Amino acid sequence: MKHGKKIYFASDFHLGVPTYEESRKREKELVDWLEFIRADAEEVYLVGDIFDFWFEYKHTVPKGHIRLLGKLAELSDQGIKLHLFKGNHDMWMFDYLPTELGATIHDGNIEREWKGVKFLIGHGDGLGPGDRFYKFIKKVFANKLCQWAFERLHPNLGIAIANAWSKKSKADRRKNAVDKDVPEPFMGEAKEWLAIYCKEVLQERHFDVFIFGHRHLVIDIEVGPKSRYINLGEWFSQMHYVEFDGKDVKLLNWNNVSSLSPAK
Repeated sequence: MKHGKKIYFASDFHLGVPTYEESRKREKELVDWLEFIRADAEEVYLVGDIFDFWFEYKHTVPKGHIRLLGKLAELSDQGIKLHLFKGNHDMWMFDYLPTELGATIHDGNIEREWKGVKFLIGHGDGLGPGDRFYKFIKKVFANKLCQWAFERLHPNLGIAIANAWSKKSKADRRKNAVDKDVPEPFMGEAKEWLAIYCKEVLQERHFDVFIFGHRHLVIDIEVGPKSRYINLGEWFSQMHYVEFDGKDVKLLNWNNVSSLSPAK
């Protein structure tokens, strides 16, 4: 890391839902945040589910998100390294974003070390115990033959099917929630599957910080001696992000920071 520079992490923006207007509002917050951090950012990690649906056909991509893509292009042109993770909603990133933005696409967990601090970073879907049905479905979605077959559908039909699937999934999740106002309650450290996964990893190797998304709940807990698991939550309401300055790992709330930001 260069002196005075920082590494930033955020996740789960799900641009495109539930309505165009609400997605645009969330996109504006994201663009404002990127503008705010550009002065001292060395690298930016967007840790999955950036879009609620993304599939790159050979000659077209889903419309929209122009403000985000433009801002990311600005940061890349400035020399800031961009890292985009495939989430369970946007795992079909191929060569368009690397070509246009100069971004690095990550499929699965990656390891990083800065200033002696070791990180394990990933979206978080399909890790830990349970959820066998999703793990099976993920393999189907990641299958090259299945992707080829989906690409044969006209984009109007393919994107409509994907959006319908996403809406049903969100409706089912909210229907099954114990508290309708808190659809993603903390289940306790012994039942949080990503916390369990972190502890399993620590039995083999040490990491100082685990950073995941996917869970839609902001979490910051110790999972071992000098080892911390942070979940970035989502940007529908929580809008948290992580800042690393080479020494301290800070979990910050953009709702609070933005009120002091000139970008607002």
